[in-house]
Amino acid sequence: MSKSLQVLYPITDGTRFDYDYYLSTHMNVVAEHMGPHIERTLVTRGNAGGPDTPPSIYAIATIVFADQDAMNAAMKASAPVMADIPNFTDVKPQILIGDVVG
Repeated sequence: MSKSLQVLYPITDGTRFDYDYYLSTHMNVVAEHMGPHIERTLVTRGNAGGPDTPPSIYAIATIVFADQDAMNAAMKASAPVMADIPNFTDVKPQILIGDVVG
């Protein structure tokens, strides 16, 4: 069964998120170190939390793996990815790991 790793970057007062760095550099670090194990990725930039409501999340990265073994291999290679996070945000990411069911 395919597995997904979602990384959510919540917006809180006084935090920063550099979209340019995230998209042009960080996602390349992800591809370089975890890419051989990744089936596909999707990055969503938060625009709104509903009608007339500002977003509560800067971005969500969704990374899909063929199976648990592929995700485990990617996570073993993720140290440089984790080390790069302070270069684009001071937000503590939230993580959701799950089964792809649809």
